[in-house]
Amino acid sequence: MRRVHEPSIGAGQAGRSPASPYPAAKSGLQLQPPAAPRVTWRDACRCRREGPSNGLAFHPVASLVCVQPDLDGSEKGRVTSLRRAVPAVALSALAVATTAGCDNGWWTYHRDPARSGVDSQLAVAGRVSAAWTTNLDGAVYAQPLVVGGTLVAATENDSLYGLDANTGAVRWRTHVASPVSRSVLPCGNIDPLGITGTPAYDPASKLVFAVAETQVAGKVTHLLAGVDPTSGQRRILRPIDPPASDPTASQQRGALTVTAGRVYVPYGGLAGDCGAYRGTEVASSTTGTGPLISYTVPTAREGGIWTPPGPVVDRSGNLLVQVGNSAATAGAWDGGDSVLKLSPDLRLLDSFAPASWAWDNAVDADLGSTAPSLTANGYLLAVGKSSTAYTLRAGHLGGIGGQVTSSQLCAAYGGTAVAGNTVYVPCTDGLRAVSVDSGGAPHVLWHADTAVTGSPVVGGGLVWSLNPAGTLYGLDPGTGTVKAQLPVSRTSRFASPTLFTDGVLVPTLTGISAFRGA
Repeated sequence: MRRVHEPSIGAGQAGRSPASPYPAAKSGLQLQPPAAPRVTWRDACRCRREGPSNGLAFHPVASLVCVQPDLDGSEKGRVTSLRRAVPAVALSALAVATTAGCDNGWWTYHRDPARSGVDSQLAVAGRVSAAWTTNLDGAVYAQPLVVGGTLVAATENDSLYGLDANTGAVRWRTHVASPVSRSVLPCGNIDPLGITGTPAYDPASKLVFAVAETQVAGKVTHLLAGVDPTSGQRRILRPIDPPASDPTASQQRGALTVTAGRVYVPYGGLAGDCGAYRGTEVASSTTGTGPLISYTVPTAREGGIWTPPGPVVDRSGNLLVQVGNSAATAGAWDGGDSVLKLSPDLRLLDSFAPASWAWDNAVDADLGSTAPSLTANGYLLAVGKSSTAYTLRAGHLGGIGGQVTSSQLCAAYGGTAVAGNTVYVPCTDGLRAVSVDSGGAPHVLWHADTAVTGSPVVGGGLVWSLNPAGTLYGLDPGTGTVKAQLPVSRTSRFASPTLFTDGVLVPTLTGISAFRGA
């Protein structure tokens, strides 16, 4: 059950006048090996150092040279050269994070399929100040994407926007559908309810995928849209409701994921947990054709896969999700309060649940409020509402009570960031940096001010986090000391910023605001 508070919201102001569309996107990549040569997430941008080095961190006078490989694997040439220091904390994340392309793109929630939230190519931030603000036609709950210099934003008015990431000018707007009024729903706290989950870009099909909640013939339904990020033209539109749940009671809040030629869509319930819903992961081919596949948590009710990060993709291409409280409070475990590993075709491969799962279900103290955090040394840190942190072996989750360690940490909601073996956890009483040692034991490195609670990202030498009342914080990754503090418009509770070139992009209840370092 999700007991959270978010203000009801309405439509924002109209956007700016459209500018000319951005040129065609760069050739992309494919995670599933095809017959024709394609590049992978890891190969999409080949980066190397030129100049002296000093261990893990780049030397201040070294260059980071990145090249975009052609489809045949040959290098087209340099497209990025950062002649500035790149923080060691960002470089260490490369053990588990993959690069999202030479355009310094942000193609999915927290940048890569592992949800690391780290941009190792971001220039080191100087003095940060407001750059621009663009009002859109509704609240932005989803994390913005950046694809080839175009910022893609999704609104609760069921619209997708393409903005110039440098200026905020509107390049295109695509209204996918009409959102659902709160008055139509049995419960909930977003009004209207449109596109809530963070979209995902697939560079193989060159489409951005998003799910819009709407009504068709008077019935609530969810539609998967595939949109060209260069023009906003809609290429795909198909229903993608969870098959074993009432669509009216099901909410699509978790981020979409693209891997293995499919787009994966997680579902939980509305705030208040009313109605007949069950946590479900649904997948469609990125072509928009063929049958849907799905996995449903084997509970009589609830067990939502609702947290904003959506599924995490591990090194083997499997999906990891954390599941909310389910119906059973005694007897046999029914899949809730858990970490599940699913294959690309959505078969259950492995699982973990605390020995206290029945009690957790009964008192709403489950693991469903965050996503798994994969560390470079082979562990998975799972944190939820109960304040207990569990360390699991990523290769063998351990079943019921099979954790490596458990310890008191904090109640946490939203997405973490992971740099090597350090996990930045969005605790309700202040962000924490947690190091997982070689034996799997977590150690708190620092605890930020209680006002800093938002889902963090790491880049430019800082850890960035939001307070939904209206503040963007930049923290020292080594100490948690506040280095930057800037006012922003109010955001949703789980809002997370996006990093791009030398800027920070913030989704708000009225649109997008950008901040840039000097």
